[in-house]
Amino acid sequence: MSVQNFISTVWSENLYQALDKKYIAASNCNRDFEGEIREKGNKVRICGIENVSVSDYTKNSNMSSPETLADNYRDLMIDQAKYFNFQIDDVDRAQSSPKLMGLAMKNAASALANAADKYIYSLYAEAASNITDEAVTVEKIIDHLIDARTKLFAKNVSDASDIVIEVSPAIAGLILKAKVNLSTDNTDSLENGCLGSIGGCKIFVSNNITSLRTETGMTYKCIARTKRAIAFAEQLSEIDAYRPELRFADAVKGLHLYGAKVVYPEEMVLLDLTLANA
Repeated sequence: MSVQNFISTVWSENLYQALDKKYIAASNCNRDFEGEIREKGNKVRICGIENVSVSDYTKNSNMSSPETLADNYRDLMIDQAKYFNFQIDDVDRAQSSPKLMGLAMKNAASALANAADKYIYSLYAEAASNITDEAVTVEKIIDHLIDARTKLFAKNVSDASDIVIEVSPAIAGLILKAKVNLSTDNTDSLENGCLGSIGGCKIFVSNNITSLRTETGMTYKCIARTKRAIAFAEQLSEIDAYRPELRFADAVKGLHLYGAKVVYPEEMVLLDLTLANA
């Protein structure tokens, strides 16, 4: 591929597809929104509606007049802007596979996805409830996951399949060492980063979970949440191919705009887990 054959709309779509395959945190968010994203500082609108009332029905009696449901909305700020800008020398391109540019774009997608996922996981402090263990062990980890599930069900979450639990690789290791049977409908069709499920809740592993070094060990800010708890919106606003003036090379640059917002904090539980120093 060279800049002469670069069609920005096609490569934008390819990059979106590559991003979706790499996302873990973003793929577990609500991504339905209204509004156009053109630059950092834009807002998109997350629409909702008030709860519907339920009344007793009496035979042969008139129902009350229909209630008027008012819509409500929250604004999601597009406050993150990340870019990539790389070049491939003509000599390198001539001596390598013609798919080199495609591979470079996949690498760019991976880097962008990691940055977005880290940002989403940084919102852990907005969870309405938390479970803290300053010395988590193999013997206790499954109890913590079940307790997080119970907390969400206490907030009227009724479908376990709508709950995801996102953990770091170290905490995932404890889960596997606990020798619990992780239920899977079809191992081959599991999403990116998914270990399986416990109690109907899918367990995802991500190296982008926030981690903090303390005097006693490493603390991981794992999260249990519904898929609507956090909203995420993005736009690849610019993808341009060009020839650097002082180089014999093809170059591509792109701008990724996005934002995330905790919309339903009561449907989010922070699992504040510390692995003690050995």
